[in-house]
Amino acid sequence: MKTVICEEPGKLAVADQPIPQPGPDDVLIRVKRIGVCGTDLHIFTGNQPYLAYPRVMGHELAGIVESAPAGARVQAGDQVYVMPYLSCGRCVACRAGKTNCCTNIRVLGVHTDGGMTEYLAVPQGFVFKADGVTLDQAAMIEFLAIGAHAVARADVKANERVLVVGAGPIGMAATIFAKLRGARVYVLDGRADRLAACATALGADGTVELDTSEAGADKARLAELTDGEFFEVVFDATGNAKAMERGLEFVAHGGRYVLISIVNSRISFSDPEFHKRETTLLASRNATVADFETVLAAMRAGKIPTDALNTHKLSLAELPSEFPKLLDPGAGVIKALVAC
Repeated sequence: MKTVICEEPGKLAVADQPIPQPGPDDVLIRVKRIGVCGTDLHIFTGNQPYLAYPRVMGHELAGIVESAPAGARVQAGDQVYVMPYLSCGRCVACRAGKTNCCTNIRVLGVHTDGGMTEYLAVPQGFVFKADGVTLDQAAMIEFLAIGAHAVARADVKANERVLVVGAGPIGMAATIFAKLRGARVYVLDGRADRLAACATALGADGTVELDTSEAGADKARLAELTDGEFFEVVFDATGNAKAMERGLEFVAHGGRYVLISIVNSRISFSDPEFHKRETTLLASRNATVADFETVLAAMRAGKIPTDALNTHKLSLAELPSEFPKLLDPGAGVIKALVAC
């Protein structure tokens, strides 16, 4: 089978590997679609803190079951999606139902080899039917679930003012699910094309272009939009430490600040600003089974503009040559899907 391996930062290679032999608890999947995630781009550029090379990337996965254990909830021929966070089920987080932050977690494509390959064996507990959606849609469930999880963490309510900082796929996912809860959602980003997509495809209530100068015109505009009160909920989805530190300035007094992003460095805030707002600071990591189900239900109901999100398609064989192009802002990539 063809497998794409990231041998080191900046280098992808196609290798011929044997089809995996599934263990007694494994489902063997014929991988049909792979979503390219920001994590994959960070692995390619050498900016992912939880990874050793070489690595087979890919954790946004959809496919067809080739074989499954007797009594499994999926059977040969089923269309499925994969929950790529392989949790242990025993640790303090798992016992509390927080499998997304399992102390022994192994994320496909990060801690262990993932799905940029033609066949993949996955423990049956992490494979779910994807009835009622297309393969393209099924491959987008995972990144959308990260946004859904963040919105659930914040307990976003109808009519709350929400700011999403960073209009990449994860920020767009948070925008979608905050809107579905009835919030008034605004998006801050430096890319006009992504702001336009948030406004036209996602129904954002307003967009503001980032201003990194000392003038701070973006902050003034955000203040204007909220009568100087700013936002009950702010999500950071930038992957930028300075942006994460600055985002506290946009949180209303009594508000919640949710960091979806992760960076391989320390971040800090002004303690007086943090305290005078009595800010609730939340990390949001991965997603749970319930979040995946939330996304699937919304997809089936036609509430997610998946066609607008999927801007690029390519084949597994094209990845080594085409992957670097996905890093070019001029390419206008929101979500690229790889077809196998």
